[in-house]
Amino acid sequence: MDHTIFQHTTVLLHEAVDALMEGTSVLASKCWVDGTFGRGGHSRLILSRMAPDDTLVVFDKDPEAIAVAQALGDARVAIRHQGFAHLGELDEASVDGLLLDLGVSSPQIDDASRGFSFRMDGPLDMRMDSTRGQTVAQWLEFAELGEIAEVIREYGEERFAGGIAKAIVARRQERGPIVGTADLAALVASAVKSREPGQNPATRTFQALRIFINAELDELEQALEASLKVLRPGGRLAIISFHSLEDRIVKRFIERHSKQVYDRKMPMAADKPLHLRAQGRIKPSAQEVANNPRARSAIMRVAERTEAPWLSV
Repeated sequence: MDHTIFQHTTVLLHEAVDALMEGTSVLASKCWVDGTFGRGGHSRLILSRMAPDDTLVVFDKDPEAIAVAQALGDARVAIRHQGFAHLGELDEASVDGLLLDLGVSSPQIDDASRGFSFRMDGPLDMRMDSTRGQTVAQWLEFAELGEIAEVIREYGEERFAGGIAKAIVARRQERGPIVGTADLAALVASAVKSREPGQNPATRTFQALRIFINAELDELEQALEASLKVLRPGGRLAIISFHSLEDRIVKRFIERHSKQVYDRKMPMAADKPLHLRAQGRIKPSAQEVANNPRARSAIMRVAERTEAPWLSV
């Protein structure tokens, strides 16, 4: 068994935990949720600030992350080996703070056997939960050209999606399925005519396939809607995004539930209750980006659950 230890530097560590726990009362026991445990950077800091009778619920699909969570040995931690799409299974109005760090953890990227990186050769997997579901290689073996192009275009915002899809289909017809990351990265590079300086030609395609195979955006939308049910009035929502597709979903969700929309067709209608109060956005400092270049695209958006009845959602 490979016992290599991969390091992970948590992005916006103190900023996220400060935003999550700011202004909460110390008079009653609290329930905090880390919907993306990863390697536990945020969770460890939350635990260090929690009261003895508080609870921290952690979600993660990755069996390796679950093993790290179990090794904490803290009785205040409730571990759930599932994605944060299951957030809605928690009790209504039971959560004081919910944190989602949507980035792929560095150990996942740096471990070639997980198949997330185009910089190292490994099996073309990309599943967050390596114990279940279809790998990228399995999907690419049978997916139709139009479907492959749509996924790469929609989830990777890749303008050469059509050419990449054609290259993938031609390759599997000529030489069989693509099973390795280096093979796919080289194939994509041959089909991409130009790329932004400093960006690998395979970046957008790998992002797209990872998002698709893990249904990441669908899960995010499910979790956001569930947050309105599970957060208590005054509870905090803090979400760290790493690309525009995620951030757009989070931004629009917060705007939709924190801004009063005037309906010109029904000017006398009662105002709809606002479910969130936007608390702004935070980006990593220049020093953090210098120390951890993977933080450069991070954006954290914070909102607070209002006093409006959650059952009206």
